[in-house]
Amino acid sequence: MDLIKQVYQPDDFRQLGHQLVDVLADHLQSAMGGDAQKVLDYQSPEDVFAAWMTDEDTEPLTILKHILTQSIHLHHPGYMGHQVAPPAPLATLAGFMGLFLNNGGAIYEMAPATSALERVVCHMLRPWFGMDEADGILTSGGTIANLTALICARNVQMPGMVWHEGQTEKVAFMVSKEAHYCIDRAIRIMGWGSAGAVLVPVDENFRMRTDLLEEMYLESTRNGVKILGVVGSAPSTSTGIYDDLTEIGLFCRKHDLWFHVDAAHGGPAAFSESYRYLMRGVEMADSLVVDAHKMMMVPALTTLLLFRRPSDSYRTFSQKAEYLWQANDEEWFNYGKRTMECTKLMMSARIFLMIKTYGIGVFGKYVDIVYDLARQMADYVLSCKEFELVVYPDSNIVCFRFVDGHQSELDEINRRIRQQILEKGNFYIVQTTLYGRIWLRVSLMNPATTKQEIMTMLEEVRKIGYGLTGKTDPTIHE
Repeated sequence: MDLIKQVYQPDDFRQLGHQLVDVLADHLQSAMGGDAQKVLDYQSPEDVFAAWMTDEDTEPLTILKHILTQSIHLHHPGYMGHQVAPPAPLATLAGFMGLFLNNGGAIYEMAPATSALERVVCHMLRPWFGMDEADGILTSGGTIANLTALICARNVQMPGMVWHEGQTEKVAFMVSKEAHYCIDRAIRIMGWGSAGAVLVPVDENFRMRTDLLEEMYLESTRNGVKILGVVGSAPSTSTGIYDDLTEIGLFCRKHDLWFHVDAAHGGPAAFSESYRYLMRGVEMADSLVVDAHKMMMVPALTTLLLFRRPSDSYRTFSQKAEYLWQANDEEWFNYGKRTMECTKLMMSARIFLMIKTYGIGVFGKYVDIVYDLARQMADYVLSCKEFELVVYPDSNIVCFRFVDGHQSELDEINRRIRQQILEKGNFYIVQTTLYGRIWLRVSLMNPATTKQEIMTMLEEVRKIGYGLTGKTDPTIHE
């Protein structure tokens, strides 16, 4: 058979596709049932690279199985690491179909179905954020979405100037010291340097000090810096603590500033009756970012960017591209006018299929499970003298540390605890730095994780910690 015909052979595709789905379904059953032995079979980057360089397999299914065994397993209840959800199988199938069709969604005629569904999804979700007239886009990740929102804010607050004439004034956004690094990156990309972010201190709970906004705003103004807006975190990444969005929103309205909410992680709390209060004030936002691949069980990258005033989303970019579209007016269906991407993934079906099949309430149920679990973990940590909790969680992110050792050695002990857990592979947790100290950090992303897995993980932390200090674990005498 001609090689190119072989590449596109339907029967081969059908056979391999069925086989792969069987493999992944078995993996899902094993992982979420807790039967899988490890979250990650950790090997050094050099060893994995060398193994693949010398790999001689040519059978596609064998290669795919090998990739599976060397990957981290987000569906395992012991996965408690970074903020990426174990994707729902249904949403994954929608993503697979999108990859197969490969309809680049910059212009409507290249992706008719998902272009329309993108607007449908935005309209379905906007009331939950109190933005009944909002419009928006789906884009590839929170970093691009936040950058797009801040560029739009700049263009709206400084109409016709920067986009056409370049930067001539000193301008800045006010952001929490705990804001995600992509906010700082976006500001630097826009050419403002480190001075483009006026860093607002946080309180003892890592929440933005909104009582300092007025003073810092006036000081910046006196120093010749034009403040364009304020970025609220919902929540911050390191600690999972929500800023007071209501106070930020009222401050922005008082001074006619752009209010942007980075709710990449915690925006879906709006779908939960129990935790909706955390998003109170978001209805005042001018722009909002929510990563569906974090807390809505869809594959990465799938990010919602909403603008309270629909016309604002057309003010981010303003360029002519006659080979793509002829009109320069606001065409919602030609997303290349509003997105960073020219070739755009088919993301909308992933969310739409979840809503149509399970209802929007499924997202709230997911939030309830993982947020409740974080509080159960925090309560237990507070009851143990060998652990310290940095702050009681707002969300499903919990930061704690082992403290039954010499104070000067605790950072190194906790760093080594994390490394040993990584290498053992029964659990996956990460670390962060707060108050200049090393803390262990979990993001409880898997709804299959239970209190029992949490207790077992903490027992492993305790055992490793006492092993490193040489002290006797007091629990063995209980």
